Amino acid sequence: MPPLWQEKLRKITPYVPGEQSSNPGLIKLNANENPYPPSPRVREALQGLDTGALRLYPDANASRLRGALSSYYGVKPTQVFMGNGSDDVLALAFQSFFCSGQPILFPDITYSFYPVWCGLFRTPYETVPLDGNFRVNPRDYDRPSGGVVLPNPNAPTGISEGRAFIEDILSHNQDCVVIIDEAYVDFGGWSCVPLLEQYENLLIVQTFSKSRSLAGLRIGVALGSETLIATLEAVKNSYNSYTMDAVSIEAGAAAVEDDAYFRETCRKVIGTRERCAAALRGLGFTVCPSDSNFLFVTHPAARARDIFEAMRAQNIFIRHFNLPRIDNYLRITIGTETEMDKLLSALAGYLG
Repeated sequence: MPPLWQEKLRKITPYVPGEQSSNPGLIKLNANENPYPPSPRVREALQGLDTGALRLYPDANASRLRGALSSYYGVKPTQVFMGNGSDDVLALAFQSFFCSGQPILFPDITYSFYPVWCGLFRTPYETVPLDGNFRVNPRDYDRPSGGVVLPNPNAPTGISEGRAFIEDILSHNQDCVVIIDEAYVDFGGWSCVPLLEQYENLLIVQTFSKSRSLAGLRIGVALGSETLIATLEAVKNSYNSYTMDAVSIEAGAAAVEDDAYFRETCRKVIGTRERCAAALRGLGFTVCPSDSNFLFVTHPAARARDIFEAMRAQNIFIRHFNLPRIDNYLRITIGTETEMDKLLSALAGYLG
């Protein structure tokens, strides 16, 4: 029998990230990382960094990066919030906005961190089933709630919705905060930044980990009304007023300022995604329509778990979710052309 003090510990099921490995020659297609390096301007910014200044605390407001994003999106600096990756931003948003005691709503198939935060912060929630095509029915969200969280594009499906859909959700949920998680929006989705002027209860969360190739620096951003951003700042400053380090601030600003490189790498990922989606269909896979940097697939003649293990044995990591409704699906991150060709060849060999 465990000691009594252990009964007072927080009981929670943690989020499980994609498998990591240092195997030589590994083709890593399981974590939705960008296959291309960050902008050359990031390297220049890091090389020019005054390391002596690292003895000082960073700018608590991340003013340089905040200013770059303010200009990029055409919003006020007071409408921009910075955090250590979008996970940090989302965790702060859950604490800041979901305090009514009413359950918040999000899809049953979505980013698996959402229920983890609900457990950690003791936020009641209800999952709303996606339809048979893994799409959200906006009518399912036409009811009182403590808030709404929707990834667009969704994960792990990669399916996205357009402006009319987002406005439908917002127009029927004006008595709570609606968070649109746009982690993958730069790969073909529609960003709802233009709706910020119309909906003060809208919070948009984005990340530098995917389209800007900076997963190693942990940079997340939220865009919203001044009221929402001020609330996020107050919650952040209640426990840690220095959530972003000086290196991330400089590198992040450099990445934002190189828009041409950013758009070029996004185009390359999109092109590879479409080519590989067609090739996978040619191998018999059913491929969900994707506006992300990954593909969500299933095969009628082979179990997803078996394919996952077969690829892993060949040092190719893809993602399998042992979860209801999607346990026979695989999520495949888009890598370089060479990496994807090796995956396609391995799949063709396995499927005979």
